[in-house]
Amino acid sequence: MIRLGEVQTLQIKRFTSVGAFLNEVNPEDEDVLLPKAQVPEGAEIDDDIEVMIYKDSKDRIIATTNRAKLTVGQMGHLMVVSQSKIGSFLDWGLEKDLFLPFSETVGHIEKGKEYLVAVYLDKSDRLAATMKVKKMLSTDSPYKENDKAKGTIYSINRDIGAFVAVDNKYDGLIPKRELLGAYEVGEIIEVRVNKVFEDGKLDLSLRDRGYVQMDEDANIIKAKMKEKGGSLNLNDKSSPERIERELSMSKSAFKRAIGRLYKDGIIEITEKDIRFKK
Repeated sequence: MIRLGEVQTLQIKRFTSVGAFLNEVNPEDEDVLLPKAQVPEGAEIDDDIEVMIYKDSKDRIIATTNRAKLTVGQMGHLMVVSQSKIGSFLDWGLEKDLFLPFSETVGHIEKGKEYLVAVYLDKSDRLAATMKVKKMLSTDSPYKENDKAKGTIYSINRDIGAFVAVDNKYDGLIPKRELLGAYEVGEIIEVRVNKVFEDGKLDLSLRDRGYVQMDEDANIIKAKMKEKGGSLNLNDKSSPERIERELSMSKSAFKRAIGRLYKDGIIEITEKDIRFKK
């Protein structure tokens, strides 16, 4: 059976002016086209060829010798290359970008950023991406208390905490009490395992290193404010691009650092800028 979204080895059945038509040795489905530009030189009928199966821009099943970054059932980080009113399109390495429906999007996403997604077949048998990855995460991790790991924030509930895909495989939670500073869906973070629950889920905290980085970022901001006469024309509503241009740090890192400075009584945050507290 020819399977959408998967890499398969198929057999060349016939050639036409537009390419080679492929199928299984004992076919159950119609032949699928491998475009002429991708047919290996010297290929002959009955040759085996490994291809990825997907749908082209006209919704036709087609084969390609290119490799997608993810196949059906896999999770990974893909970049948003364009957006529309009904969803976003992600670069997954094939000629046609992968669609991320608005209904499968978690939080606010931006063009040019990467997010953790999984590939699935929707009800119309079309390949799509989802940021709702919880059901695909395992609770059978190799981690124990005090182990260090990396993970991706896949959802945030301000009343509960940040849900993390540890190693992009295992389900974990940074409880609200541990979630200090501003974090965003899609952010890759370093964590420490506080506890492994009986159901296998991981209770997490942020690594000490994160606090060291926060202090370093706060020092950078203070130095820049002194250079500018005591204030900086940025605040928590400034665009990521402006913050990166001014300070060479991400918006989330900036928000964490000014949160620390505000809490310590060092700065004021206004509608237009941040400034040293008088």
